[in-house]
Amino acid sequence: MHQRLARRFNPLHLLLLSINGMVGSAWLFAPLYAAKIAGSGAVIAWLIGGFATILIALSFAELSVMVPVAGGSTCIPKISHGQFSSFMMGWLAWLSSLTMAPIEVQAVLQYASTYFPFLIHTVNQVPVLTHWGLMWAAILMLIMCFINGYSFKGLISTNLLIFGYKILVIVLIIAMLPTAHFYGQNFAGMGSMLLSGTGWHSILSAVAAGGIAFAFTGFKHGVELAGEAQRKQVTIPLAIIGSVFCCLLLYVGLQVVFIGALNPASLQQGWHALTFAYDAGPFAGILLALGIAWLLKLLYVDAAVSPMGAGLIYMTSTARIAYAMAENGYFPKFITKINMQHLPVGAIALNFAIGMFLFLPFSGWQAMVGFLVSVMVIAYAMGPLSLLAMRKQMPAAVREFRLPMANVLCPLAFYCCILISYWTGWAIISKLAIVSFIGMLVFLIAYLRGKISKANLGLKSLYWFVPFIGGLTLISYLGAFGGKNIIPFGWDFAVIAIFSLAILGLAVNTRLTTSSAEQITLEVLEQA
Repeated sequence: MHQRLARRFNPLHLLLLSINGMVGSAWLFAPLYAAKIAGSGAVIAWLIGGFATILIALSFAELSVMVPVAGGSTCIPKISHGQFSSFMMGWLAWLSSLTMAPIEVQAVLQYASTYFPFLIHTVNQVPVLTHWGLMWAAILMLIMCFINGYSFKGLISTNLLIFGYKILVIVLIIAMLPTAHFYGQNFAGMGSMLLSGTGWHSILSAVAAGGIAFAFTGFKHGVELAGEAQRKQVTIPLAIIGSVFCCLLLYVGLQVVFIGALNPASLQQGWHALTFAYDAGPFAGILLALGIAWLLKLLYVDAAVSPMGAGLIYMTSTARIAYAMAENGYFPKFITKINMQHLPVGAIALNFAIGMFLFLPFSGWQAMVGFLVSVMVIAYAMGPLSLLAMRKQMPAAVREFRLPMANVLCPLAFYCCILISYWTGWAIISKLAIVSFIGMLVFLIAYLRGKISKANLGLKSLYWFVPFIGGLTLISYLGAFGGKNIIPFGWDFAVIAIFSLAILGLAVNTRLTTSSAEQITLEVLEQA
């Protein structure tokens, strides 16, 4: 008998899970990294990142209500474009989400190293885990696995406690820092940045490389957990879109009070030289300098609570992606193992094992984030593509949440996905191309071994996916973000606009037939 995940997340459950997953280590580090890149323009960068994320999230809201299944990142592309697109987007979504729990554990240990220096040592001015640090990373990962696999009620209760504490500390910081010190002159350069190409280059770099795009990645929890949502037409849009709005308010508030609290003397060498006694925690450095000891103590506790809370929820949603990949035959069948609590323990175990290896190739929080953002936004790009394709495939299908002006908003969302990935720079995009190529090899091997059904392969998707990854790689190599600058800043926006419209047209035109899409939809919903 087929084992199924239970529908148990109500609107409040899924909204709080999404916010908790979004508010992790980003608020502890991103205000510093974004300010070092863009100065006071970091506030604008947060608004741009939030607006782009909302555009992308809107397309997933319609799709996830229409097809409420676990691991929507891999199931939805299967309906619109067949198994090849399903595998590739599931592969990219899984790899990027898999990185999240190790990122959050890395953040916990970097903050903890202030009191326990044996956890971290510096290699080429980058914080790297010691052997003791790796041991504690394994312990923290195992704790998150245990909570995810032991009890649903335990997961919800733990999430609620973590959510309440982390939001309380953030609100206290936003409220207290301006009462201690607020230097309005630190924002003086914002206007001039908006009038110069160099200023905009810095702002957009901060979106991708300063941790801002990373900070909003949690909206996808509502997509991956849609198969366990009650009252889907309310629960899923609220979790996906509502979480972005709530977190945007928190992040902008944190960035404003962070910049305002900086002593102007610390900026004399430029924003890029901004540093603290404890670079492992910029807010800790500010509170220490201001002498707000009671809030500093709360912050140090929250420096463990916030990342652990986000890592806990990412382990929850990433398990659903692996579960869906196994259900579709892309991963071994043992990964679909469900325990007595109807929780996917096979997928949780797989993600723990691979997640531990990710501590080795990456050095420090920011190094992990750059790669993750580039891969994740490419997986996001499937949202607007699939929505437009499914509107043509199944125009009469019931859509309990319908995105207005989809023919305008979806191309704009797709354009934002490509831009954010491009802004991460050539060094990251080149790795994205390698990961995509490896994914195609894995798909080919699975097909040749008979693990993938020959029905609805959707190999026509090669006509848009290969030019998509190849074209993005070429534009990045020639572009102004770490490339050869043959396509100068400003002109690259126009080139990417033309490129994105061409790929969008190819992708929609290589969709599956209506009969195939309807058949796969029935199969996917029956398995849910």
